Amino acid sequence: MAKYFTDNNQSFSVGDTVRVHVKIGEDEGKIQTQAFEGIIIAIDGRESNKSFTVRKIAADNIGVERIFPLQSPYIIKIELKRKGDVRRAKLNYLRGRIGHGATKVRERFDSAPTADTKAA
Repeated sequence: MAKYFTDNNQSFSVGDTVRVHVKIGEDEGKIQTQAFEGIIIAIDGRESNKSFTVRKIAADNIGVERIFPLQSPYIIKIELKRKGDVRRAKLNYLRGRIGHGATKVRERFDSAPTADTKAA
C-alpha cells in the first residue's frame, strides 16, 4: 500500500490538498486545461502503475472523486496547496461526512522547533 508519491521532485501523501491540471479535449487543435482541486484520499499501486484518488466537494455538498494514474500523459502538473497530517493510509471515512467536515484535515507543518519554542 503506497503512502506517498513524488512528481517533479515534490512529495505528495495522503491527506494533502492538491490541484491537478488535466488536459481536456479530443482534437489536437482544441486542447484545454481543467483544474481539479481536492484532498488525496488514497494512493494505490507500485512504481509505474501508481494512481491516486482525489475527492472534492462540489455544488450542493455533492462529493466528487476522480482517480488519476500518475504516469498519465493528460496530467499537466500537480500543485500542492496544503500538507495534511493524517494517521491513516486511506481516508475513506471522509466519504460519510458532509459540508465542511468532509474537507477538514489537520495541517502539517514541516518546520523544526526553534530555540524559542524549546525554552517555553
